[in-house]
Amino acid sequence: MNGIHDMGGMHGFGPVVREENEPVFHYDWEGRVFAMQVATPVPIPGGSRNNIEHMDPAEYLTTSYYEKWLHSRIKGLIDAGVLTAAELEARIALYRDHPETPVPHREDQDRVQRIRAQLRRVESPRRDVPLQPRFAIGATVRACNLHPPGHTRLPRYVRGKCGVVERYYGIYDFQDAVPPGTEAPPQPLYAVRFDARELWGASAEAHSVVCIDMWESYLEPA
Repeated sequence: MNGIHDMGGMHGFGPVVREENEPVFHYDWEGRVFAMQVATPVPIPGGSRNNIEHMDPAEYLTTSYYEKWLHSRIKGLIDAGVLTAAELEARIALYRDHPETPVPHREDQDRVQRIRAQLRRVESPRRDVPLQPRFAIGATVRACNLHPPGHTRLPRYVRGKCGVVERYYGIYDFQDAVPPGTEAPPQPLYAVRFDARELWGASAEAHSVVCIDMWESYLEPA
């Protein structure tokens, strides 16, 4: 979908600042939000990213990375029927009015070990299905000018622009949002190289290119 989250290639937001020796979590609560995400395997209607992309633009711009995760998880658990908005408000009110109330705590070392093993397990998402890629390496392609209502990995700034297929990865599950009750079929996945001047015109930095991973349905012959 088109929204404030699709900020790639937009001007006016300043440079991307890389933090030296950045920690995994800046605060303890961020680690707990991450744990909520991996330890509560509840299917989220519409998907977690879709929930983040539907945030109010002002809230999106003023919240941190894990605050967005927390927003998405809370909304997803409510949408899935795991908890209700009234239950959440009641618990918030309890700790607001009685901050000394102890937080529920449970020890389950077996579950901790299972989750740690799951996080360390490396599995390739590549699918072994008999699909032939439509585009060859070196082919000139154009990114389709699509405006889907749900989650998409097609950046807004590249739509309608021409590039060259740099690499073919194989077949992978399509990760855009699809109508409820349907499954997204796997598709060929490519790395497509775009000249910076194709994307941003004369103001682009000279001799620069951008490579973007793109599913086949994002592309058409140029």
